[in-house]
Amino acid sequence: MARGERPATASFVPASLVAAYEVRTLRTDAERAEAAALVQDRQRWLTLRGLPVPAQVDIPALFRNPQTKPAGLFEDGKLLACMIPERAPNLSWGEGPCLHLGCVHTLPDQPDDITRLITLWASDFAVRLDLPLVRAETLARHGLEAEPTAALLRRLTDMGWDVQGSGTGREGGRVARLELAAEHRSGLHALIGCRVYEPKAAPDDRGSA
Repeated sequence: MARGERPATASFVPASLVAAYEVRTLRTDAERAEAAALVQDRQRWLTLRGLPVPAQVDIPALFRNPQTKPAGLFEDGKLLACMIPERAPNLSWGEGPCLHLGCVHTLPDQPDDITRLITLWASDFAVRLDLPLVRAETLARHGLEAEPTAALLRRLTDMGWDVQGSGTGREGGRVARLELAAEHRSGLHALIGCRVYEPKAAPDDRGSA
């Protein structure tokens, strides 16, 4: 396997064979197509409820592209969520390196537990990558105090995320900026197996607005 394409768990904690969930890199065209379909379903769900979706970037196409190395959260082979994890040397709004979770989408009409699972996995994965923080963005078209964004941010802060203000996101829309401290989660591999390739480095976007 080429350098940079090994599962990060190969040098860290092996994935448990009995874990209820698994996060893994989407390696095949079929898996990436399934993720793209999940994104389209989620965007349709949001649109029907009058909620914002990215307008300037074709997110499903990003998931079909193997160069992005997307990852998915699975339960018994069912895809529950997908995202694009990257090492980010710097973001325009955050100091220092981090694990950046881009384009996080969850299966529509699922409980908040999916987001909580992603939170637990990401904070632990960042530790194993020697990164101090996880950063992510969520669309916030009408400001951080407006509903339903405010309710979403309250749930995320309850899970351990810190809101770092708002601004223009990587996909062009107005976003809330989120930061999560890396934290070793002892025994997490018994709940969430991990077969994610060590993420590639994202471009430094320090100069972006």
